[in-house]
Amino acid sequence: MSFKTKLTEMLGIDYPILQGGMQWLAKAEFVAAVSEAGCLGFITAASFPSKQELRDEIHKAKELTNKPFGVNVSMLPGLAAEDMTNQYFEVIIDEKIPVVETSGRSPEPFVPPLKEAGIKLIHKVPAVRFAQKAQSVGADAVTIVGFECAGHPGMDDVTTFVLIPRAAETLNIPVIAGGGIANGRTMLAALALGAEGVVMGTRFVATEECVIHNNFKEWLVGAKETDTMMIERSIRNAARVMRNEAAEKVAQMEEQGATLEELMTIISGQVGREAMLSGDLNGGTFAVGQAAGLIHEVKPIKDVVQDIVSEAEEIRKQINAM
Repeated sequence: MSFKTKLTEMLGIDYPILQGGMQWLAKAEFVAAVSEAGCLGFITAASFPSKQELRDEIHKAKELTNKPFGVNVSMLPGLAAEDMTNQYFEVIIDEKIPVVETSGRSPEPFVPPLKEAGIKLIHKVPAVRFAQKAQSVGADAVTIVGFECAGHPGMDDVTTFVLIPRAAETLNIPVIAGGGIANGRTMLAALALGAEGVVMGTRFVATEECVIHNNFKEWLVGAKETDTMMIERSIRNAARVMRNEAAEKVAQMEEQGATLEELMTIISGQVGREAMLSGDLNGGTFAVGQAAGLIHEVKPIKDVVQDIVSEAEEIRKQINAM
């Protein structure tokens, strides 16, 4: 059983499902498991502080799977003195990675070298106007994330249900839907809205292969769709995270006019990483989508994917019979 779309044809995968960036969590073993399940896994470049460490992780993934996988490069303006983006792209091109997913600032400077190397570029955005810009500079596909998504859904508060058909009627390149997708029903809905594929992050956290502490997986299984909240609006970097003590503290600090430097004591990636790996549910902010309310068990990645595909196929039959 397979779902053929423009995206599966472009990327050489069985199912139109991409794994989200997932900093600190998307390591070689996890990414290879996603690709082996017939989807497209992504190593997150930002998890690696040096070119060599990213290269080593890519080599490890290549040993674990012959299937295609990509690298995610977040180009958001960072506080770090040195931006690693150029170095990450050197490794990606050297290693002949078939597809790269970018987010943040425009990928335009990297389009010529990627095209020359035969690497597909997917740019992730939270609004149709940014998707149009990505198409105009040469992206091969765009991911558009709705207000439901984990991480950064932009400042417009528009849901996936509206964004995807707007994008599909506006763009010529394949659209990938993100936000609120965690099962076969939501994947099929995204395809019906005009997407050629979906990206999932939150659902893949609740899998046996994910290295996050079990406390977070158990929290996800028990979570409701109302157990996330928006923070970081004051710094124009709106983020959807799990509702915990750290997130509530950030919201309180923002109300009191905290600076970015003050907020970073709680929202920095390193603080979040410590919490994720130690199991401290209140120790830092953790990106979670409203799809948390659709997750009811922790399973191997392969089983999660097969459940999604089977459910989507079953619902497709029901709709066809109407």
